[in-house]
Amino acid sequence: MDTTVRINNTPPNHIAIIMDGNGRWAERRGLSRLDGHKAGLENARQIIRHLNSLGVKYVTLYSFSTENWKRPDTEIKGLFGLINDIMSSYIPELVENNVRLKHLGHLDKLPSVLKDKLADLLSRTSRNTGLTLCLAFDYGGRDEIIQAVKKLVKDGLAADKITENVFDGYLYTAGIPEADLVIRTGGEMRLSNFLLWQSAYSELYFSEVMWPDFGEKEIDNAISAFNQRQRRFGGL
Repeated sequence: MDTTVRINNTPPNHIAIIMDGNGRWAERRGLSRLDGHKAGLENARQIIRHLNSLGVKYVTLYSFSTENWKRPDTEIKGLFGLINDIMSSYIPELVENNVRLKHLGHLDKLPSVLKDKLADLLSRTSRNTGLTLCLAFDYGGRDEIIQAVKKLVKDGLAADKITENVFDGYLYTAGIPEADLVIRTGGEMRLSNFLLWQSAYSELYFSEVMWPDFGEKEIDNAISAFNQRQRRFGGL
């Protein structure tokens, strides 16, 4: 009997999502790109609720990459404003629903107001034991690996002491299991510098649906597709 077979409605332990297509979604409707980001953030809120209800233990959202700083200043400032607003309104819900928040990436470039809100959210949810929501914000997979190497060198670890498990502990995701399923919406089929180390054996799921329209039905379809795959991790 193949031990990799699963019950089809069993969700993976860790789902990571590249939330792509907000801008194109808005442009097709004659709206501003900021309207697209607003719709995308609200959808993220709904999807987190749904995944929490399904019993998913870890969710990682690719919210803002190290490369996104190349976008126009007006778009970046507008996006930061939207994120600040949704964090202010979402803190009580996260606490009430036992969700723990974790940040992946840098904080130094963020506006002080946003950093303070994020710090408050991290503090107020730190003791929660339910779903862990990882926000990859000012995050890049290559940068994460470089930062981990710098920490290893700084700590003076000998080469023969560096194992995969040791290296895991120097990543932003230390203590978080590797992603079982990586979802990308919006029709593109690449990882775009997202969880490069942690997705070595992830199942990948690409959807043409733009993120603001990627609702509960679409996430359920992705989970169903995941459960039809056999994960051998290099074995037979």
